[in-house]
Amino acid sequence: MFKNKDIATRAGVSSATVSRVMNRSGYVKDETKESVLRAYDELANEDTLLGESILSRKTNIIGIVIPDISNPFFGDVIKGISKIADEHSASLLVCNTDEQLEKELRYIDMFKTNNIMGLIITPKTDQVDYNFKYLYQLEGLGVPIVLLDRGINLSHFNSVFVNNVAGSYEAVDELISSGHQDIAIISGPMSSKPGRERYYGYENAMRVNGIEINEDHIFYGDFKLESGYQITKQILQLEQRPTAIYATNNMMAQGCVKALVESGLSIPNDMAFISFDDVEMFEIMNLNISTVSRPTNLMGEVAAEMLFELIAADKPKQTSTKEILLETKLVLRGSEKLVTSKG
Repeated sequence: MFKNKDIATRAGVSSATVSRVMNRSGYVKDETKESVLRAYDELANEDTLLGESILSRKTNIIGIVIPDISNPFFGDVIKGISKIADEHSASLLVCNTDEQLEKELRYIDMFKTNNIMGLIITPKTDQVDYNFKYLYQLEGLGVPIVLLDRGINLSHFNSVFVNNVAGSYEAVDELISSGHQDIAIISGPMSSKPGRERYYGYENAMRVNGIEINEDHIFYGDFKLESGYQITKQILQLEQRPTAIYATNNMMAQGCVKALVESGLSIPNDMAFISFDDVEMFEIMNLNISTVSRPTNLMGEVAAEMLFELIAADKPKQTSTKEILLETKLVLRGSEKLVTSKG
């Protein structure tokens, strides 16, 4: 906003004269008064035009908000997004929240002044206790939004997910088919869609196969490596140790394998194991780990294509919700086996 000195410069008078005109205090010649008011009108008009220009300015930047940039899953997803963005001559602005709600809200506020053309976001949680404020801030961006991997309750945003329940069910059912009864799960947070759904898949597989769930074999991590490591240490201290562990994301799976290797245990001879998501490091370590694989690049591509469709339609306020559910694939490499004899 311009000031009295700006008006004075434009009108060729002193700031004191401008003050007298604006406050209607003291005598000012009619000619001078007209000059001051004309300068004010000109500056006000220019200020309005500038504001409209800033608000309507089109950019070629897509905002990306992810919870853990160290997780290879999100790196693969971003590759998929980048492929489609390149086709539209768009750039990516990637923000990492470290699974912190405060950072998510801060980035959303930042996007209000950075004029992004659209947003792809993987929120930390979908819990109702902060949803209203969160949704208000997201909708306040006035740009198309696509949810990736995790949802937001009560939202109307388009989304791209995988079939977590079916993928998880298939993994645990395979462990049971291999002869396991005591299966521990390292679940993600129940406050997130993947955490809940992958646990439900485990629970369903156990119940459908008539196996009573041992509450001592249920553990909740935070999708990060350290939690998988610490939880596995706890599992190995159990009086009734399970014969298999199912880790529900790649980072916790890495922590789990680290703890098993440190403890001198062999997979699957001493402990069977299946992870959700591929882990490139396992191949490097020559570990044949069975996994629930999902199409990570494709998830990014589909999310980006969906976003650019919304941008082209020029309808940031979505009136209907479109959800795309991609399927997982169980890849068996032998780590799921029940070894009863070492002879």
